[in-house]
Amino acid sequence: MPTPTELGLPATPAFESTVDTERGLALYTAMLRMRRFEKRAYDLFMQSLVKGTSHLSLGQEAIAAGVGATLRGDDWTFATYRGHAHTLARGVPMEPVMAELLGRRTGLMAGKGGSMHLTSVEHGMMGSYAIVGAHLTIANGAAWSAKLRGTDQVAACFFGDGTTNIGAFHEALNLAARWQLPVVFVCENNQWMEYTAIGDVTAVPRPAADRASAYGLPPIVVDGNDVLAVHAAASEAVDRARAGGGPSLIEALTYRHGGHSRADPGSYRADAEIQAWLARDPIDTFAAHLTATGVDETVLKQIDVDVLRELDAATEAAKQAEPPDISVIPQDVWADGSSTWRN
Repeated sequence: MPTPTELGLPATPAFESTVDTERGLALYTAMLRMRRFEKRAYDLFMQSLVKGTSHLSLGQEAIAAGVGATLRGDDWTFATYRGHAHTLARGVPMEPVMAELLGRRTGLMAGKGGSMHLTSVEHGMMGSYAIVGAHLTIANGAAWSAKLRGTDQVAACFFGDGTTNIGAFHEALNLAARWQLPVVFVCENNQWMEYTAIGDVTAVPRPAADRASAYGLPPIVVDGNDVLAVHAAASEAVDRARAGGGPSLIEALTYRHGGHSRADPGSYRADAEIQAWLARDPIDTFAAHLTATGVDETVLKQIDVDVLRELDAATEAAKQAEPPDISVIPQDVWADGSSTWRN
């Protein structure tokens, strides 16, 4: 796979875009919550407490945080099965997310959904989807509903680089462009599909951006490890969608620190490649940027203390919660009642 510099990225994020200190610390806090949460989830998985598998986004936090900070409470987020960070970005508390991973009745889906199906309609988190590419068309549906109802809500739809070779990607972009839907498509290009490099199976260097022109959209490429660059690009795209300017397609270049899932050690990747990307860690480099621009290190340390306190409380509460009763199995199967009711 290409190194970051071969992709046109600086050795470390440039952080050329600017935000005020309050916003910068909010972005840092959001990323740190995601990182700490997923590391804890990994530890619990290794203790056999997480039910089923899990797909972590360690190293990709700047994308969820940067885009999430541009959304209003009544906007919508659609994510892949790698959706822990996007869920937290919408303001969902840690405890119900952790409880869902542990299969507890206090979880977001009462323990039925697990890591791959996180949903909180209350927070605008409209689901994590296990079928690759399926949610792009659903995001279009939400955006279309906003247009029909005359609201200015926006749908943000996240997907991986592998999705760009799925039919639903092209169908969704075509329809969104033709109907000028208020949706922002965000490709989290972490360079690898499951176990195959995206560049090995795609005819163009930028799997998302190089196809944007086919649908009348500008090719937007951003450093996905630069939270300020992501925030700036997302702000422009969300504002355009909210004002009736139609969809945008953003390709954010990033890298997942681990394998595809917890069952994957990621040993197919070259060590030099991994080390080059670890040097671009979105949290460590942004922390250095904040201190270089005047933020006291004690402020960042206190944020970490607060995040860990929140995480510890969420973890213990989730561990103590009861598993769901078997009676919940037929619930939430149909929109108008359970399968028992319908039958």
